[in-house]
Amino acid sequence: MPKIATRFLDSFLPLRNWNLRVYLSGQAISLIGTWMQVTAQAWVVWSLTHSTAALGVVAMLGTLPILLLGPWTGVWADTLDRRRLLIVSQTSAMVLAITLALLVQTGVIQVWHVYVLATLLGIVTALDMPTQQAFIGDLSGMEQLRQAVVINNMLFQVSRMIGPALAGLVVARLGAALAFWLNGASFLAVIASLIIVRAAQVRRTGAADLSGFSEAVQFIRQNPRAQDLIVFTVIVTFFGISVMNILPAVASQALHGSADVLGLLMGASGAGALTGVLLVVPAVQQVRRTGLVVGAAAIWTGLWLVVFSASTRLPFSALAIFVGSMAFPVVLTTTMSTLQIMAPPDMRARLMSALLMVSFGAQPLAALMVGYSAQVLGALSAVRANGLLMAAGAAALLALRPALRSWEVHSETHGEVEHRQDTREFQLDGAQTVEV
Repeated sequence: MPKIATRFLDSFLPLRNWNLRVYLSGQAISLIGTWMQVTAQAWVVWSLTHSTAALGVVAMLGTLPILLLGPWTGVWADTLDRRRLLIVSQTSAMVLAITLALLVQTGVIQVWHVYVLATLLGIVTALDMPTQQAFIGDLSGMEQLRQAVVINNMLFQVSRMIGPALAGLVVARLGAALAFWLNGASFLAVIASLIIVRAAQVRRTGAADLSGFSEAVQFIRQNPRAQDLIVFTVIVTFFGISVMNILPAVASQALHGSADVLGLLMGASGAGALTGVLLVVPAVQQVRRTGLVVGAAAIWTGLWLVVFSASTRLPFSALAIFVGSMAFPVVLTTTMSTLQIMAPPDMRARLMSALLMVSFGAQPLAALMVGYSAQVLGALSAVRANGLLMAAGAAALLALRPALRSWEVHSETHGEVEHRQDTREFQLDGAQTVEV
């Protein structure tokens, strides 16, 4: 059997783990609902304001808490019971979705309502994201963490393909309120799975204060390749994800469509990313120079955003965003799995929190930047600028960091883990492994 086929099949080995399988099943249902809400909420804001700036403000409010609360949420996720934290966060998100559904259903929705709910959901997300990423490792074990991260990313991309397309149909034919109701109901699946599963968590002892986050920052400062991975992630999230915030304007102004066109564009992006997870990620894992591959993936995505910005026809636009999104998971999957493998067991959530702070937490600035630039220059010109900046930023990092171009993630990570065996004993002595 070819190596790529073997690697592809090996990616699913963690599903033999019953706890992981149950949790991911619930997560898959919930993620589809989440992407339905993201799409429907963007269309509601656009319908109320017809302002790309307003779309940027909503995106900013939804991600700003990740930046502001990141130093605490990672420490909490390493110190407290991650399973219970996720139950709380998912229940809170369900309540917010139902609230939004009621406001839209009754016709009293105003844009400031969306601003408030987006902020509250951002607070929930700030806690949920690092906790959820570390919880995957609790369920799978470190020996299968890389494959488990790939599976979780597959589910994320499947939902990103199905959720927006389904939301587009629902909003266009039945109204936006139903999309929010369905999202609220979808949380029941993941909450039920969290009640059922059990996981082995290495918990940090001591106070849940900022000293714990300082340890994670110090770890990153001592690992140049960890810094490079984080910078690549910042580049693709800052310039790539922010483009998604103005897709309603692209669908309406450039492509002369409505919610169904928006759903198709977001679905095409999700389909491309899913293809990347299924085919591109297993292939590039066999390439020894991981740093070079990650940089090339960021450049590829940026250039295809430029191509996307040149189109005013839906089929070509969908194709361009599909092809460009194929390389996006290479950066995110490599970064999230490699950082957790490099980290001490009781520091994984803090490292994820630091990563999310500087990547997704930078979205407030990115959302405002792309929103206002689209308002002034037009949506397609804003997309073009983002694509050029993404490609140029990734190329500059590769040019300025010669060691990155020859970096082999497997050998270096393994060496770093061996090197840390003695130096991290003080951390492991103070940590405890518990069943949660």
